[in-house]
Amino acid sequence: MPYSRTRVVDVLFKPLTTAPYEILRKTIQREKKDVINELVDSGLRGRGGAGFPTGMKWKFAAQQKSDVKYVICNADEGEPGTFKDKKLLCEVPRKVISGMAICAWATNATKGYIYLRREYRYLVAQLEEELRIYHEKAKEMGLNFPIEIFLGAGAYVCGEETALIESMEGKRGEPRNKPPYPIQNGFLGKPTIVNNVETFASSAMICRIGAEEYKKMGTADQRGSKLFSISGDSPKEGVHELELGMTLEAFANEFGDGDTKAVQVGGVAGFCIPRKQFKTQIIGEGNTTGGSTMIFNSTRSMYNVLHNYLDFYAEESCGQCTPCRIGTQQLLKGIEAVKSGLKPPSYLDQLIKLSETMRITSKCGLGQSVTNSFSSIVQNFREEMIF
Repeated sequence: MPYSRTRVVDVLFKPLTTAPYEILRKTIQREKKDVINELVDSGLRGRGGAGFPTGMKWKFAAQQKSDVKYVICNADEGEPGTFKDKKLLCEVPRKVISGMAICAWATNATKGYIYLRREYRYLVAQLEEELRIYHEKAKEMGLNFPIEIFLGAGAYVCGEETALIESMEGKRGEPRNKPPYPIQNGFLGKPTIVNNVETFASSAMICRIGAEEYKKMGTADQRGSKLFSISGDSPKEGVHELELGMTLEAFANEFGDGDTKAVQVGGVAGFCIPRKQFKTQIIGEGNTTGGSTMIFNSTRSMYNVLHNYLDFYAEESCGQCTPCRIGTQQLLKGIEAVKSGLKPPSYLDQLIKLSETMRITSKCGLGQSVTNSFSSIVQNFREEMIF
């Protein structure tokens, strides 16, 4: 589907003109299975990076037999270059809260938490006031689903849902072995649905406009619109809502400074796409993204960019598994050795193999995703790794 900017403006940020929580009120008058099926039919995928089908996650959670279930809104937003969830919480928190409440009603969940990045603690007072209003409206509707705020502790790895749950239970933030998955055995051993801030806001919008209207945007693989945090060498830095399926060429023409040589799609965990591939790559399909999109022009050293990424990975590794703990450090030392002449340029090929081994053997997404940025930068900008 060709990119059409006018079709996606303000789908998520458009202010609600109805009474507070009217979407929630109307939705809970429907059949639960119909709401879940509409989410399935919409094709909405998680907006936090993993991209798991939202409706299927809710459907599996609804099938779990338990007197206690939890819904957690992942507002950790630790991916470098991402700031879209903060904007949603600041400007349209009721859409996010409505999405959580709809999820709870549809899956028979009994308690909710907003897992808020500690750097966003200045939002606590505003969110607590919004939750006060929500609890009043929920009581009027006969909906018993209390929501609390839980402050994270600043670890990147806690953006992974099981590490997030571990930290909520007072343990060190480390990913769990899976299976079982959180929808089977999550927070305090109970079925738990963890979705991203934008995912809940999008769910509420689908309940308002319907799956068919939502599917008019996007591609066959990635439906709808998405928020992108755009930073770097761009005259239009900020959060923009785009229809999924926009070509990188169109993206660079729209948001670049006229001298774009590469776009990092999906943050540090994503892929660095060179200009020569802009015509074949599109935003949202083939490039998993949590919304961070960094633009680099010809003045930027891609060696320095990669060095910064590996610095970040080495610092943020939880250290639980050897491939990630040791691998991130060796990749960093490796490119330094090649750049300084201590290792030959062919050593880069060994490092790429190491990054692929990390992808296969690391326990969680942190170590598994290192190869995305590492291989794409080394392969596409090899000369900058050497000279």
